[in-house]
Amino acid sequence: MTATASSDRPAGPGTAADGRVELPPGAAVGDPRFVNDDLLPVPIAARRWTTYNFAALWVGMAHNIPSWLLASGLVALGMDWKQAVLTIALANVIVLLPMLLTGHAGPKYGIPFPVLARAPFGLRGANLPALVRAGVACAWFGIQTWIAGQAIFVLLDKAFGGGWAEASRIGGQPWPLWLCFVLFWTLELAIIQRGMETLRRFENWAAPFVIVGALVLLVWIAVKAGGFGPLLDQPSKLGWGSDFWPVFFPSLMGMIAFWATLSLNIPDFTRFGSGQRAQAWGQALGLPTTMTLFALLSVLVTSGSQAVYGAPVWDPVELAAHADNVFGLLFALVTVLVATISVNIAANVVSPAYDLAHVLPERIDFRKGALITGVVGVVIMPWKLTETPELYIFTWLGLVGGLLGTVAGILIADYWLVRRTVLDLAGLYRPDGPYWYRSGWNPAAVLAFTVGGVLAIGGSHSAPGAGPFPEEGLIPFLEPLADYGWAVGLAASLLLYTTLMKARGASPSSAGSPGV
Repeated sequence: MTATASSDRPAGPGTAADGRVELPPGAAVGDPRFVNDDLLPVPIAARRWTTYNFAALWVGMAHNIPSWLLASGLVALGMDWKQAVLTIALANVIVLLPMLLTGHAGPKYGIPFPVLARAPFGLRGANLPALVRAGVACAWFGIQTWIAGQAIFVLLDKAFGGGWAEASRIGGQPWPLWLCFVLFWTLELAIIQRGMETLRRFENWAAPFVIVGALVLLVWIAVKAGGFGPLLDQPSKLGWGSDFWPVFFPSLMGMIAFWATLSLNIPDFTRFGSGQRAQAWGQALGLPTTMTLFALLSVLVTSGSQAVYGAPVWDPVELAAHADNVFGLLFALVTVLVATISVNIAANVVSPAYDLAHVLPERIDFRKGALITGVVGVVIMPWKLTETPELYIFTWLGLVGGLLGTVAGILIADYWLVRRTVLDLAGLYRPDGPYWYRSGWNPAAVLAFTVGGVLAIGGSHSAPGAGPFPEEGLIPFLEPLADYGWAVGLAASLLLYTTLMKARGASPSSAGSPGV
C-alpha cells in the first residue's frame, strides 16, 4: 500500500514563494513501513505557529522545578550566585545555535526530527538517533513526573495538616506519594492524547501563568524577609582560579545538555511554524532570556529564604510548603502542576511519540508513542537519577549531552554543509529514493556517530562513591575530553561526517531538488 498526502492538502507545485515546501495532493511518498499520518509533512496552510507561540513554548518549558534547581545544584557544587547564573546563561546562548540550525528544516519542509534524520542516516538508520533521543526523553519524562509527584505530595500534605509522611510505605516511599505520582502521570498523558493543537493552546496561557506564579513567590518571600537577605553577599567556595574551572566546564556541558535534547527534535515543533522568522525570533527571545532570568529569580527567592528561615531553601516546593494559609498552598500547587505539564509534555512526550512512531509506523502512531513514553518513564526509576547533584549534573546530564551532541553534529553537517538545506521531500519517504544508501543505512553517519560518541563519553568518570563510572574513566586516555562531552561529540561527528560525505562526492545537487 502506498501512502499519499491527504486530500485536504493545498494544491500547488510544492514550493511556496518564501521557499517552504510541501507534498502536492496525491503525491506518492512510499510504503507503510516508512510513513504514517503523523510522519507526513505538515501542509503549508497548517503551519500557523507564530513568534509568540514559539516564545511561549520556551517560557512554558523553561519555568519548571528542575530548571529552578539548576542554580541550586551549581551552588551546592561551590559556585556563588553570579557564577551559577553566568554558567546557565552562557550554556543557553551556546545551545541556541544548534537549536536554530536544526529548527530551520521544520518550517521549510514541515517534517519532524526522525524524518529529517533520514537524510544523513538513511530511512532505516534514522531509527538509531530516534531511539537515542526517545530513550533520553523517556527518562526526562519520568524525572519531571516524579518531581511533580513529590511536589503535589508535599503541598497537599501541608494543606491537609500533615501526617502523610508517616503513611505505610511501598518501595521505601509513602503510598500517598506513589498515588500523587500516578495521578499526575495520568493527567499528562490525557492532555497529550488530544494532539499538538491542544498543546499549542495550552502553552499559550501556561507561559504567562507560570511567570506570574514565580513572581508571586518572589514577592511573598521578599515581604517576609524585608529584603533578599545576605545570600547574595556569600562568596564562592571555588573562587575564580584553579578550583573554579574544573567545576565550570563539566557544569557548562551539563547545562547545555539540559536542552540538548530539544536541539535535536526542535523540528517536531518548528514544522508547524509560519516561517523561519517566527521560529528564529521565537526561540531567540524565549530560550536564553527565560532560562537566565529564571535562574536569577531562583537565587533571589532563595536569598529571601535565608533571611526568613535562617538557612537557604533551594527547593521551590519546600519553600512554598512554608506558606501559612491554604490559598497560598493551593496556588503554589496549581503553579507547579501547570509548569511541569507545560515542560514535560512539550519537551519529553512529543519527541519520543514521533520517534517511536518512526520505528514502527504501521503499528505505532503519535498517541501510542506517547503512552509507551509514559510507561518507559516509570520503568527507568527516575527517583534514582536525581539523588545527588553529582549524579544529576555530571553523570546523567553529561552522558546525555555527549551522545546528543554527536547526533546534532551529524544533522547540522548534513543539512547545512553537505546539502545546503536542499532536501528531496518525497525521497525522505521512499526506499527507492536518494536516502536509502546501503539497505537503508548510511555507513558515514553510523561511523561518525560511533567515533563522536566514543570521544564524547568514553572518558566518563566519577568521584569515588559519587557515580557509576570508574575514577580513572571508562577509557582512561579519553578522560580529559569527558568534561567537554557535548562540544567534543558535536565537533567530532560534524567534521568526520562532512569529510566522509565530501569524499564520496555528496553535494547539494546530489540530494535532489527541494521540491517533490
